[in-house]
Amino acid sequence: MPTIRTLLLDLDDTLYPAGNGLWEAIGLRINEFIVHKVGVSPDAASALRERYFREYGTSLNGLRVHHAIDPHEYLAYVHDVPLDSYLAPDPRLRHTLGSLAVRPVIFTNADRGHASRVLARLGVADLIEQIIDIEALGWINKPEPGAYRRALSLCGEPEPEASLVVDDQLRNLDPAAALGMHTVLVGGVRPADSRHDWIATVHGLPSVVAGLARNPEP
Repeated sequence: MPTIRTLLLDLDDTLYPAGNGLWEAIGLRINEFIVHKVGVSPDAASALRERYFREYGTSLNGLRVHHAIDPHEYLAYVHDVPLDSYLAPDPRLRHTLGSLAVRPVIFTNADRGHASRVLARLGVADLIEQIIDIEALGWINKPEPGAYRRALSLCGEPEPEASLVVDDQLRNLDPAAALGMHTVLVGGVRPADSRHDWIATVHGLPSVVAGLARNPEP
C-alpha cells in the first residue's frame, strides 16, 4: 500500500467553516440566474436548483443538460460575491497546509477563478500546487466517478491509494472510496461508514495524514 502523496482538497465549506454565509450568498446568485435565464418564479428556481443538484451533482450541469446554459456565464455570475465579507486570512490553515508532507491540490466543482480568489483571501494560494476545477474536469463533476479518475490523471497520481480526498459532503466521498482513495469528511456528523475518516475542521488534517502513515491499510 503506497503512502499518501496527493491531497485532493475540496474548496467551499471545506477550507473554511460551513455556515459562514458564503455558500448561502452563492446560492442566492444561483437562484437569481435561474430566474433570469430559465424564466421561472423564484420559488420554482429554488426547487429546480435543488433538483438539479441532487440529480447531476451540480445545478450547473442540470442547467447545461436541460437549458443549454453557457457554463462560463453561469460561473461568472454565481461567484460574483464579495469574499471579503465572508472570509479572512487563516494563519492556522496556512500552518496546517504547510506542515503536510503531501502535494495539496484543490479538487472543486467550482471554477478556477473562484478557487483562486478564495485561496488568496484565505492567505494560502502559494501553498496549493494545482487547481483542478470543473472546466479542467471536462464539466464532469463530483460525485461522478469519472471526475475522480480525471483528477488523478490531471495531478499525475497513478495510484488511487496514494491520494486522500477531503470534502464536506459524504456523497462526494463514497465514489472516491470505491476507487480505493482514502477519504475524510470535514464538519457535520462523524460518519457511521468506517471507510471515511472525520475531522471537525480542515485544521485536523495532520492527524489524519499521520494516522494513515502509521496504519496504511484501509
